[in-house]
Amino acid sequence: QEAINRKKSSSESFKTAAHRSEMGPPPLKMEELGRRAPQWVRDNLVTMCMRCKEPFNALTRRRHHCRACGYVVCARCSDYRAELQYDRSRLNRVCQECYVFLTGHVVLEDREEKHKGILEKEASEISGRSLLCSSLQLLDKSSKGGTRGWFVIPRDDPLVLYIYAAPQDVRAHTSIPLLGYQVRDVPQGHSRHVFQLAQSRQVLTFAADTEELKRRWMRAMARSAAGITQPEEDEDADS
Repeated sequence: QEAINRKKSSSESFKTAAHRSEMGPPPLKMEELGRRAPQWVRDNLVTMCMRCKEPFNALTRRRHHCRACGYVVCARCSDYRAELQYDRSRLNRVCQECYVFLTGHVVLEDREEKHKGILEKEASEISGRSLLCSSLQLLDKSSKGGTRGWFVIPRDDPLVLYIYAAPQDVRAHTSIPLLGYQVRDVPQGHSRHVFQLAQSRQVLTFAADTEELKRRWMRAMARSAAGITQPEEDEDADS
């Protein structure tokens, strides 16, 4: 029993560390901007600019890091320079938001402000107050291939599943209203952990990394599909 307890404790510690790694470094507090070097958000966690939300591509929209907050931003959103105390007050590339905060200068916006809807909420922000979030694979009709993404059921919108391309993205590319769906188990053996959402003629097939994660998603989706909005008592550790 002691060996089992040690194995379980080690497994939970590994899952927590892996989850934190996927979520990326915590953001600096506003009063720390420019005074302390930030931890950079890893490039592979982001598919679009964390400020303007435009997708990156290899030719016209490259990735840059703001030296004040560590966000991954495009050239347009990082075309500013500000003195940073942690770098001996030398001028560094920063994003527009950090530039305004550090210098007090007002930047005239040349594009219309868009209303920030639920699809534009940051994945890291919404994951931090979710009923359940993790990486899953949405399989195609053949169930042989599919798209991997970051899946979230938020606490403030518990009847909808949001799909992000990466954990640090600032806009979900797809949302699926879960109300009315049926959750089906699809036994696949030890190599694959597959389950489905079915409604009328529409069937969505998902693959989880572990059997435990599959069961957690099936339970969470079933509750949302039934219209249950209150979190389970033991779900605090899942958020």
